[in-house]
Amino acid sequence: MVVSSMASPLCTCMFQTPRRKMMPNSSKCKNRGGFKSTMNHFESFEEFFGTDNRRFCIFGSLRTRRLISRASSSGICFFHIPEEVMAKKKPLTEQRRVVVTGLGVVTPLGHDPDILYNNLLEGVSGISEIEGFDCSQFPTRIAGEVKSFSADEWVSPKISKRADKSMIYTLTAGKKAFADGGITEEVNRGLDRSKCGIIIGSALGGLKICTESVAALNVSYKKITPFCIPYVTTNIGSAILAMDLGWMGPNYSSSAACATSNFCILNSAYHIRKGEAHMMLCGGSDAAVIPLGLGGFSACRTLSKRNYEPTKASSPWDANRDGFVIGEGAGVLLLEELEHAKRRGATIYAEFLGGSFTCDAYHVTKPHPDGAGVALCIEKALEQSGVAREDVNYINAHAASTPTGDLKEYQALIRCFGMNPELKVNSTKSMIGHLLGAAGAVEAVATIKAIQTGLVHPNINLENPDEGVDTEVLVGSKKECLDIKVALSNSFGFGGQNSCILFAPYK
Repeated sequence: MVVSSMASPLCTCMFQTPRRKMMPNSSKCKNRGGFKSTMNHFESFEEFFGTDNRRFCIFGSLRTRRLISRASSSGICFFHIPEEVMAKKKPLTEQRRVVVTGLGVVTPLGHDPDILYNNLLEGVSGISEIEGFDCSQFPTRIAGEVKSFSADEWVSPKISKRADKSMIYTLTAGKKAFADGGITEEVNRGLDRSKCGIIIGSALGGLKICTESVAALNVSYKKITPFCIPYVTTNIGSAILAMDLGWMGPNYSSSAACATSNFCILNSAYHIRKGEAHMMLCGGSDAAVIPLGLGGFSACRTLSKRNYEPTKASSPWDANRDGFVIGEGAGVLLLEELEHAKRRGATIYAEFLGGSFTCDAYHVTKPHPDGAGVALCIEKALEQSGVAREDVNYINAHAASTPTGDLKEYQALIRCFGMNPELKVNSTKSMIGHLLGAAGAVEAVATIKAIQTGLVHPNINLENPDEGVDTEVLVGSKKECLDIKVALSNSFGFGGQNSCILFAPYK
């Protein structure tokens, strides 16, 4: 009879050791692949629980101390979640409904949502040798680079000349989502633009502008462009876009490493549900395929060095993966309050149900060894959205092709959703690489297109799956049909930033 001890009481999670079977009343969290608890210290049941019988298991509550004790003797470990997290689910009808009415992208596989998703469905890789600069001296010489791109239709020549690519991608994807939402200049003039906002973030901001300014400083401060400071900041894309559109509602950026986009999407939905906005352009952008970006990630030893086979370098859940592939681009969603969208006759692509974010509070670059932060984030997202775990049958995973992160995320997903026989999981990063702060929004676009088309894209390069990974859960090497009930999209970032967002068909 063992109960795990943690230094922090911020998370409750039940883990099943592979030697024991789950209790019947906890069967909703079947451990399909097996999982070994990595806790280093244990304490007695009585010492951990004392006389408090109000502890809960994150994957199925245990109503009495007797049942908890029985579970403990079966080899199940517990972590504590504050009671407010486990509060009764609120029905969606209590708050304004949020829908998706526009999409815009700039990616290594195309700059239109339909082109992007058709390429994903066909298993096309957008990863190749870097062409933007001489990288022959770097250990990694491949990336998901944006090519054949022109912003002429969307960004003024003056701004294009001065701005960092991350800002140009923001403006382009943002205006594409704006136009895709059916908002013409005439429609825009008729909107209450004090209730139209923009939250498009970036993990690294104007990295190239920063690099060029440091080089200029080495000559003289007088050589630094006056646009250096404003164009380096992560909020500048949202600000310039608001100036172009005249949108005066909530406007800022959120920067949470590679979870940035999901944070921006969640915050945007919050403003709509609070009645502070009718419409929000939201997402993320990054352009770090430059010497400083490639060198910085190389120094972290996180990048794949599979230079001889660029299209096979990003291989989530494959036993031979050796790191992620850096990418660049932008993704923007137009979120809108349902009744507002209906009044203007907008096309509704999907409904945004909700989500959540947490922090591992563990390590700068490594995921928590027990997946505690991810598990907590999933549970909070389900609770906040009023979604039953059995309704989630598609997951666009973070899965960046890192040796540790892919497996930890997979184990957390299986513990929570493994009992669903329809469950399908894939990773968009297998084809476009890791777009950093833009990853979550581009993957949200892919998730919405999956809902629309009833087709989920393949996992390419999954030739030798990790031990314990169920290939029946992972989408294979070809696209598959799936009637999606609820879709979950995950994004995680350096610093232990976790985020989960949920979409469903609009009904």
